[in-house]
Amino acid sequence: MQHEAVDSTSAGADDVMGTMDDDFQWESVPDDLRDNDTFMLAVRDIVGSHPYDFSIDVINIYTLDTSTYIHSASTIETPAEALVLSGYLGATPHSPTIAISLSTLELYRRLRLRKPSLSVEAFTKVLCDLYHWPYRRRYRTALADAFDVYLTIHRNIDVQVLKTLGRDSESWRVLNACPPCTYELKDEPELVFRRMIVFDGNNSLSRMAPLGGRQVGDTRIFNSDYYLEPDYINAHASQSNTLSSDDETINPTSQTHAGQDPELTNTSPATSACTDNWKAAAADAKKKSWGIFEETGIFASACRHGLVLWIADMVRSGELFKYPLAIVGKALETLGSRLLVGYDVGCKLAITIASSSLAQKFDDAEYRMCVDAFHGYTHSYACQDKNHPNVIKGMGIEDLATMERIFSSSNQLAAVTRYASAYNRRVSIDSFFKQWDEDKYLNLGNMLYKNYVQACQIIEEQGTAIREAKISLSISDDDLKMWSTEQSQYLATSGQEAEWDVHAVVYVELLQKLREARATSETASAMFLNATPMNYEFIIPTSTSSSYSTNLSQTRRLETRRRQASQRYDSILQEVVALELKMGVTRRWEPTDREYLETLKYMSQREYHRALDNLQWLVVLRLFELHKLNISQTGYRMRTHIAKSLQTRCKAIQNAVKSYNAAALALEPPAPTLDWSKVSHYNFLEEFVLLRETRQDIRSRRWAEPASLRIERAHEEIQRCHVESQRLHTAIVDEEVHFTRVILEANNASDPICGALEEFCQRRRRINAHILARLQDLYSLASFTGSTTSGVRKNAPDDALVNSEHQSAEDDENDDCAGLEEDDAIAGEVGGLLNYISELP
Repeated sequence: MQHEAVDSTSAGADDVMGTMDDDFQWESVPDDLRDNDTFMLAVRDIVGSHPYDFSIDVINIYTLDTSTYIHSASTIETPAEALVLSGYLGATPHSPTIAISLSTLELYRRLRLRKPSLSVEAFTKVLCDLYHWPYRRRYRTALADAFDVYLTIHRNIDVQVLKTLGRDSESWRVLNACPPCTYELKDEPELVFRRMIVFDGNNSLSRMAPLGGRQVGDTRIFNSDYYLEPDYINAHASQSNTLSSDDETINPTSQTHAGQDPELTNTSPATSACTDNWKAAAADAKKKSWGIFEETGIFASACRHGLVLWIADMVRSGELFKYPLAIVGKALETLGSRLLVGYDVGCKLAITIASSSLAQKFDDAEYRMCVDAFHGYTHSYACQDKNHPNVIKGMGIEDLATMERIFSSSNQLAAVTRYASAYNRRVSIDSFFKQWDEDKYLNLGNMLYKNYVQACQIIEEQGTAIREAKISLSISDDDLKMWSTEQSQYLATSGQEAEWDVHAVVYVELLQKLREARATSETASAMFLNATPMNYEFIIPTSTSSSYSTNLSQTRRLETRRRQASQRYDSILQEVVALELKMGVTRRWEPTDREYLETLKYMSQREYHRALDNLQWLVVLRLFELHKLNISQTGYRMRTHIAKSLQTRCKAIQNAVKSYNAAALALEPPAPTLDWSKVSHYNFLEEFVLLRETRQDIRSRRWAEPASLRIERAHEEIQRCHVESQRLHTAIVDEEVHFTRVILEANNASDPICGALEEFCQRRRRINAHILARLQDLYSLASFTGSTTSGVRKNAPDDALVNSEHQSAEDDENDDCAGLEEDDAIAGEVGGLLNYISELP
């Protein structure tokens, strides 16, 4: 074939082009082979190890180019390298036929971080629309493959950046990602709980299992410091023996009966059993559907500020206790002592932990379980009185509903994880939570500001009313504590019957049964005797006629009935005689005797009192829930809406109303009956007129007046905000010093990671500048009484070095980052804010 030079301006998409040199002279491809894809790919493979120029089909959302010419330098060995240096990424590592621009892939990555439900197919269709192409699966496959490689490159770069920054240890993220939780300072006030965490399960991020025994093609394993591995989780499975099966789900749906709640008879704070009688939240059909999923969802944990700690895949199961136990075990290993742990059924989990191998460590570390505010109102009030966030000292105004907010956002991922491979599913989940944590870190200053303002408002608005009430009613803080104890005791015993002469009641009941049995026996005997023929003669029957057999059968039935009635009468008579001997009754009570009438009067009211006590307990429970939610004083329309909700879910109250009405009508004279719609609209105890008829009239109890622990919790929140704001301030100061030193060292060493490192630090500095600006807003509040300067972290490696670095950070930032103009601007912005905040009074 004839050698000829190549005109790069006329190169086609399918031509194999090359540069002219002394060693390699390329020949033109014959026309009949130009359209032969197999031949062209084979040629490209042969020359792939040599430098050459080529054209390739491309997708670029910014330029809408359909092809581009790639120039390969002599130092480049593969087309993949040449493509990347030209701003493209091939869909395949060898002999790519189509490439996606890096800017397009980055745009899709950013869109996915902000809109997780945006699938590869959807984005491909957008690209096809912009190019005016009909959608073809080829483009979707190419984009997916290139995007997979692009994410891998990003992760590898992130690993190198974190290693350079010294943040690559196994638990660094959990121990440092949230400075308000973890960046403890010297000489700071001691908090009741060093850290608050919460966990919960979610079934949205499930993944279909392979059908028909098919093998999975993508066998890659994705490793992430977010995930707890199955082996670690299963090691805690044997500890979750309090849950016998998947039927014991974690989300309560109904309220247990007062008389059936073990909490009422057990005063131990760790023995709440609110879920014992709850029905499984998932229907049988749903539980069976778990078989079609390999992972049925995730079980995740986070700190009170919303930064995620650990995630566990729920594999072919519901929300078993092995998942929270594994996270509690991990927290004991990693997070230290004095943690408050919130969970939907924290009361039940506390029992499980107490009977597990974690019990001793849990107690030694002074951990405490509780329920979050959202699910807490579905627990019995006896449980709420111990485990609800509003009543726990040191909680502040935290509601521990963090996981509900996280899952509300992560549910968007469900559309792209359901049919993904195990590897790609974890990639999507890991990417989502990394972005989530970055957003929550950005919001830390705003969260502390808003919490502080809210706590001050509670103290200002409710504190004034409480102070005036204490003065006008002549009550003290000790009285409030005493009433709180009295309230707990009342709600723990409400519905229990008052003491009475039980023997007298049983004796009268037996006398009533004896009269009934005697009447039944006499009736049965009379019917048997009346069946005797008038001309009765004792003869031996010689006939087997049908009439004789019928008469004999009827006679036997009557005789059997007479004998059974007589035996029942004799049995009751024996009990009556035995009880009379025990009670010393010398003459059997008659219906006209005074003792009999008094006992009968109590018995006639007994069922009424029982029905009324039960109804009172249920209504008081709901009223306290409404007052805790601060919605009992809302308008008519909202109260009507609440009434409709109660009618839907409070079947227990409706049944209690029916039982009460039946007992009320049995009284002499009859008591007034109740209508369900009236009960559901009761707003406070004074409106429950029936309470006047109960043996425990609580309307006059001082604790029944609306009093709140919110003020005490608000003061705790202010103290925690003081501590956490200084921690966050100090962490930013220390991080700025650290960034400056590491960037200088990397530049001096000509580290290839410098560019990525500087980009990471630049982004982080901008976020820190935003946080510092919000902290300045907090410090500027007239009510703020905390420190406005940074502190010194506990267990710092060298206090003198740290302090000197703090002092020199603001003076030497520009010298340390010489040549990095944009980075200098960000560093200057952070340094300026630090200077301004440090000079605040």
